[in-house]
Order: sequence, then structure tokens, then C-alpha cells
Amino acid sequence: MRCLCLLPTGLLIFLIVGVLVGLFVHLPASSILTTLASEEIVFALRLTLFTSGAATLIAVLLGVPAGHFLARQQFKGKIVVDTLIDLPMTMTPLVAGVGLLFLLGSDPVRQTLDRFGIQLLFTPWGAILAQVLIVTPVMARTARAAFAAIDTRYEQAAQTLGLKPVQVFLRVSLPMARSVLLSGVVLCWARAVGEFGATLMVAGATRFRTETLPIAVFLNISSGELGIALVCAWLLIMTGFLVLLVMRWIGTPFSDEPTAMKAER
Repeated sequence: MRCLCLLPTGLLIFLIVGVLVGLFVHLPASSILTTLASEEIVFALRLTLFTSGAATLIAVLLGVPAGHFLARQQFKGKIVVDTLIDLPMTMTPLVAGVGLLFLLGSDPVRQTLDRFGIQLLFTPWGAILAQVLIVTPVMARTARAAFAAIDTRYEQAAQTLGLKPVQVFLRVSLPMARSVLLSGVVLCWARAVGEFGATLMVAGATRFRTETLPIAVFLNISSGELGIALVCAWLLIMTGFLVLLVMRWIGTPFSDEPTAMKAER
């Protein structure tokens, strides 16, 4: 059995290492620091941190209560609601972005946003919205698994001591699910940092306006600026590496559904 597993494992490692080596070989080693300090990369990095941070915060505010609701409540049509929330995780981000583009461009939505002076399409705010669409289901799924794994007797005991439902949620449920929720936050942020397809459709690809790191890779590869594209690519790779380290430090497996299998058991 060991020999049967060794070959596919070796092929997988070869493929991953080959990709990293290919990116590293063409990296402009002599001008990495200069490229890193370029105005375009600094802008892309700042915008990426801003949009991903904002999207992650919104994802937490939406996903954690949704996950708790799905874990604790039983109602007709729950399977439909649960499936709909999970659906963006199975959709190609490009397709999700096209749908969001059509939604924001429809007359009722567009007129309502114009009435309040809100502009989302082809702006950084549109990038945040696109990232929220992609990462919030991940947070909701993580939160549901985390809360489902908690014995409800702890919450019931807290209620018998006089705590209100909101207090039970804040003082009992959240602390007990903290480590899994934290892993979900890290995962959401990583997904938001690397999000490309939906962001491209909703925010566009405009230099020094909606240029996140993935968009910068796309723009510079398209224009032949290989050095900037590769430096941005390595920033994304290092971000993923750091996320993996954090996830292992937290002690939760790197997955779109952390502890989901344990919770279902």
C-alpha cells in the first residue's frame, strides 16, 4: 500500500514544487526590492489589505449569526436555505461576479443606489461586495459547524441561570466556538485576498483604482510587465503560506468546512 501511495504523492509534490520553481526562476532577483517599492505594487497591496479586511469583517457580521441560526433552528425549507448559502462556494467566482454585475446594473437597484449617492460598480466598494459574496458562505459554513459541535446543554444551563439569549450567545456560544471561528476568519481573509473573478466583473481592472494584487498580476501579465506580475504573485503565495501556518497554529485543518465532519458525527 505504501508503494501505491508513494507515486501519486510524489507526482503531486512534483507538480506543486514545479509551479513554485517556475515562478521563482523568472523572478527578477536583481530588482525585487525596487519592484516591491514601486508605486503600483504599493497601491495594489494597500487596496488588497483594505478590501479583504472590510470583506472579512462583513463576512463575520453576516456569517456568524447565520451559522448559529442554521445550527440551532429547525424550520421548513431549511435544507433549501442551507443550500443557497453554500451555493457561492460551488459557483465559479467569474459567474458569481457576472450575476452580481447584472444585479447592481438592474434599474431598480441602480436607481436606489443613485438616490443615496452610492456607487459600487467599477469602484473599490464593488470589489468589497464581490469578495463578501464569495467569502461569507465560507464563514457561515464554518460557524454552523462550530456551533453544531457545541453541546446545547451548556446554553440551556446558562438560560436557567437567567441569561438572555443574546447573553448566552455572547458569553457561552461564542467563547466555546472561538478557535474554529478564528480559523474561519483567517480562511475568509485569505480567500478575499486572492479573489479575482468576481472582483474583475464587478470592480473592473483599472490601474490605481481597482487594482488589487490578483488584478495587478492579470494587468501586468497582459501588458508584458512580467517582473511586477511575478512579485505580486509571490506576495500572494507568501500570504497563503502564512495563512497555512496560522491555521496550523490555531489547530484547525485547512478546509472550507473545518470540523464539519466532526460536527455531523
